[in-house]
Amino acid sequence: MTYWTLNAFFLVPAALIFALALPGRRRPRYFASAAAVTAVVLLALTAVFDNLMIRVGLFWYNEDRISGAFAGAAPLEDFAYPLAAALLLPALWVLLPGRAPDPGASPRNRTAKEQP
Repeated sequence: MTYWTLNAFFLVPAALIFALALPGRRRPRYFASAAAVTAVVLLALTAVFDNLMIRVGLFWYNEDRISGAFAGAAPLEDFAYPLAAALLLPALWVLLPGRAPDPGASPRNRTAKEQP
């Protein structure tokens, strides 16, 4: 099994769940842009730290199972997990009951009953 095949088990469901969360009424209007910014930050951090860890020999990849495309020393397959997290976690936050605030609500407008 290649790393891309393994990544598909995470990326495809994450992308589908994210797509389900997009048209929801409970979704804050900044949902997609916040997820995109989060993805960019996570991918940048992954690029920096995975390159450092691979270069110092903390881990490596089986060359028979990677695509051969790299970002520095890190194979592109290494970026699937932060991308899946950036898609899945905000989508679950919106889709699970009682997790998403009203789009126009601010913490000051909450009643005492709604406070955690």
